[in-house]
Amino acid sequence: MTEIQATKFGAVLPEGGTIGVPAPSGPWFNRSDYLRSIEWWEERGYRVKLAEGAWDRDDYVAGDPKSRARDIATMFADPEVDVVQCLWGGTGAAQTLPYLDFETIAEHPKAFMGFSDITALHVAIRQETGLATIHGIGFGSLGSPERTQWSKDRTLAFLKGETTGEIPRDPDDPYVRAIRGGKVTAPLVGGNLWTMQHSLGTPWEFRTEGCILFFEEVDSPPYIIDGMLWQLRQAGKFDEVVGVVVGEMDKCDWRQDRPEAPRTRSLEDVLEERLEPLGVPVLYKLPLGHGKHLAPMPLGVPVTLDADERRLVVEQSALRSIA
Repeated sequence: MTEIQATKFGAVLPEGGTIGVPAPSGPWFNRSDYLRSIEWWEERGYRVKLAEGAWDRDDYVAGDPKSRARDIATMFADPEVDVVQCLWGGTGAAQTLPYLDFETIAEHPKAFMGFSDITALHVAIRQETGLATIHGIGFGSLGSPERTQWSKDRTLAFLKGETTGEIPRDPDDPYVRAIRGGKVTAPLVGGNLWTMQHSLGTPWEFRTEGCILFFEEVDSPPYIIDGMLWQLRQAGKFDEVVGVVVGEMDKCDWRQDRPEAPRTRSLEDVLEERLEPLGVPVLYKLPLGHGKHLAPMPLGVPVTLDADERRLVVEQSALRSIA
C-alpha cells in the first residue's frame, strides 16, 4: 500500500504567483464570493486563475462530478498555477474521486488547500500520490468579512513558506486541553470527521496506521459525535493510531436552540469516553476547523504531539523552496 507519510511536495508561493481555483464541492452563491477573493489576492500582488467550471452550479454542487474532477487535475497540470486553492467545502468532493486523474497530480505536485468536505480530496490525493496537502481556508473565505484577519494572515504566511513550528492557539480563547498525556512524533492525517466516516468501505477509505489522527466537526451534537467515533472504533481506525488531535468542534455541544434530547452527555464527556482509553496522547481545541479562527496545517508530514505541554509542532515543511 502507498505510504501514508508524504513523499511529494508543492512549492512555496512565489511573489506575483498564481492561485488556481477549482470548485470541487459546493458552488458560489453570490458572484462576490469570487470577486471579493480575487481582489484580496490581487491587492497583494498575486494573480487568480479560475477553473473552467468555476461558475457551474447544480443546486448544492458546483457542476457534474466529471467536470469538477477535470478542473482539479487541470489546475495541477497548468504551468501558470502555483497554488491550488479550492473554492470551499460543502458537499460533493467525494463524487469526483472515481474520475480524478491522480497520475497528473503526482506528476505536477503543488500546494493544495481546503478543508471540511475537501477532506475527501486530502485523503485520496495523499494516499494515491504521496502529496502533502494543506488543511486550511478555501478561496471564498479570503474575501469574506466573516473570516478573521488572523486566519488570512497565517494562510498567506504559510503559503509563502512559514510551514513549520508550533500550531498557534486560538487568539480569543487560548485554552487547550490534554485528554490524555504523552508525547509522540508521527505523520498527521485526517480532516473533517463526517467526511472521513463516509469514506469507509470505499476505495479511498482513510488510513491511520502509525499516524496521529486529526479530526474536526461542525454542528453535530454529542450523540452524533459519539456514533461517528464508535463506528470508527468498530472499523479499526483507532487500532494503530499513535496520537489524536481534536480540533475545533464548532456548535457540537448541547445548546438551547437545539435541544436534541432531554438528557445528554457533554461533548467533552464523549471525547473522554471514546479517546482516553486508546492509551495514546490526545490533545483538544486548537483552532483547526469551522470556528472563528482557522490556522493552516499540513497533512502527511511528521508533527510532534506533546499533550503534556499541550503543543502540536510541525516538524517537516509541507512545501519545498523554489530552486
